[in-house]
Amino acid sequence: MFSKKTTVGAAAQIDSLIGKGTKIEGNVFFSGGLRVDGEICGKVVAETSPSTLVLSEHGVVNGHVEATYLLINGGINGPVRATEFLELQPKARIAGDVEYGMIEIQQGAVIEGHLLRLVSEPANKREEPKKPDETCPPAT
Repeated sequence: MFSKKTTVGAAAQIDSLIGKGTKIEGNVFFSGGLRVDGEICGKVVAETSPSTLVLSEHGVVNGHVEATYLLINGGINGPVRATEFLELQPKARIAGDVEYGMIEIQQGAVIEGHLLRLVSEPANKREEPKKPDETCPPAT
């Protein structure tokens, strides 16, 4: 159903499934891996890291979505936050702002909102401002 490639660091297993034809009204908090083939009206938020959310082409979420790794081929109406990796497959539809660490968008996927890349630099890894190159002649 989904491509055979695996995302580096993504949870290898799905711990929970919300099946096609199932509708949940309320917030869903999960850990590990969650696959949604049904509909959720409310937030879908991972409580632990790493976490993986797979939204199939039949899945719909009307609310905020947040996880470490997101693989989307269904619809989301609300803001999305993928702290590490977001993959939008051909039938993905997002109506809301998207925050991501890394992103892959396949042909056919649609985002109606702003994209914001998350930057997480540890304080000790920040680079010092670069000094002018000594080999260049001074500007005249």
